[in-house]
Amino acid sequence: MEILSGHSTAIKSRNINQLEFWISTTLFILALISICTQTTYGSGGSYRFSESSVEYSIMANFFLPEIFKISIIYFSFLLFNFVSMPQLAKGRNVTMNLIMTVAVTAFSIITWMVANTYTQAYRIVEFDDIDKAYDMFFGEAFTYIFFLYLLFNTYAYFNEGGMALFNRINFLKRYNKNIISEIFVTTKIWLISLLVFAAVISLKIDYEILIVWLLVPPVNIFFAFCAIYYIIPNLRKNFKGFGRYFWGNVGLTIIISILLLIILIPFMRNGEVIPVTLVLNIICLICITTPSAWYIYKHKFEKLSEIQMLKTELGKSDANLNFLKSQINPHFLFNALNTLYGTALQENAERTGEGIQKLGDMMRFMLHENTQDKISLTREVEYLNNYIDLQKLRTSRSADIRIDTHIEEQLNNLQITPMLLIPFIENAFKHGISLQQPSYIKITLQTKESTLYFDVSNSIYIKADHDPEKLKSGIGLENVKQRLSLLYYGKHELIIRESANEFFVHLTLQLD
Repeated sequence: MEILSGHSTAIKSRNINQLEFWISTTLFILALISICTQTTYGSGGSYRFSESSVEYSIMANFFLPEIFKISIIYFSFLLFNFVSMPQLAKGRNVTMNLIMTVAVTAFSIITWMVANTYTQAYRIVEFDDIDKAYDMFFGEAFTYIFFLYLLFNTYAYFNEGGMALFNRINFLKRYNKNIISEIFVTTKIWLISLLVFAAVISLKIDYEILIVWLLVPPVNIFFAFCAIYYIIPNLRKNFKGFGRYFWGNVGLTIIISILLLIILIPFMRNGEVIPVTLVLNIICLICITTPSAWYIYKHKFEKLSEIQMLKTELGKSDANLNFLKSQINPHFLFNALNTLYGTALQENAERTGEGIQKLGDMMRFMLHENTQDKISLTREVEYLNNYIDLQKLRTSRSADIRIDTHIEEQLNNLQITPMLLIPFIENAFKHGISLQQPSYIKITLQTKESTLYFDVSNSIYIKADHDPEKLKSGIGLENVKQRLSLLYYGKHELIIRESANEFFVHLTLQLD
């Protein structure tokens, strides 16, 4: 099971990586198309050069630099996400991957700076000293690339080792078994959104948007998890409704906003971004997170109730299945004892001893293996052969009874539910054999790959009026039909035909 689980995890990880590759490649292609479109049909920002009286070439000052900038970001993301960070997370080639990460970052900063000296050459005229202009370009390139690549590496490392990191937090594992995967997925989505925002900053989107996104989503995510796993369950235990929950969250929102304001006061001098962030956070907490958490909890609660109901129904089915099994065993035991009793009357020693030995094997099978959910098909076939041999002891002195068996020896590893085939054979001997009239039974069993083919046919004779079995149909066949429908739903085909002279059963079964 551990091997299968590890294999399943590897497959999921591979699928996630493939998805990330195609998403990043699609965004890269869209960016290239946008650059080509602006080059062909637009001015590429030439008006800024005109305003500064700087010579402009759309190829040298827009197309080629932008192609270099977007390409270096794309290939760096692939390198970090699929090569260096996965190996670092696993502790492989640490020194080499660290050196490669630093080298790629340095190369990207230089490339980005050089590209900006062409795309933003109109800004150079604002400086008296050309070195100060280059220092400005270098500082901007360093700040942007360093922050963007930090996000790249953080995401790649988290994607590889985030689950293992959360699994080390014993509090989370004890609290709820699903919360770790939910926190992992939510954090990953937030990191992806940060990557998108950071990547488009180069397209002149204000840094304030990134600051808002750095603060608002984590606070709302934390608030939502607290509400779903702590606040709402405790309120529901005390039979409190949505009204109490809503106004309580309003109070918590005010407290959280005051704490954030105290923390962010030193950054207030940077403009209006902090007050706007706090107001936006309050709106999100009250209008989005609060009702969403309530809906998610209700949805999860209803699903859990449905799952519990299904488990209850499944338990009833298991109990019913065990009851059906228990009905078969004593029914067969009485038949076997009657057979041995008849044999003992016919002769004294050898055949009776043989019959008792076979019965002992069969009772041992019923006591030990019949309680298991699955057994090997080989053991089931041995049980069938013992039963048939016992019945042959009873009928061997009658020349008018013909019993033909073609049961293949099973050398495979197929598994089957115990006592599944015996009712058909038992029914054939019970209703198809007469010691006073000619009668026959034919049994065939064979397997092809994982499919079992089982046929039983027997003669039909009219029972005497005083025969106690005349009006009894038995419970064996009905039980086995129910067991097949419970345990092999969609994996079996059962055909039962009855004519005036013959009863025929054909079973096709897909085994494990």
